[in-house]
Amino acid sequence: MAEKRHGDLGASEVQDTIDAENEQGFRGTKVDPTPDENYTVAGVTSGKPTPETDDKAAAKARESTGLR
Repeated sequence: MAEKRHGDLGASEVQDTIDAENEQGFRGTKVDPTPDENYTVAGVTSGKPTPETDDKAAAKARESTGLR
């Protein structure tokens, strides 16, 4: 966490959040652990699992979001 200076008014905390989002590449929480390659034409035609097509992948996606 950035060191808070007098008169900062929370700017260092906001900057920490923005830095974390930039490092992650998006704002929010990644909820689908399925590799992006599984959603490509090559992935789909080769039978790679996605939550929409595979019960185990769906269970894994549900678990990673905290849903049961």
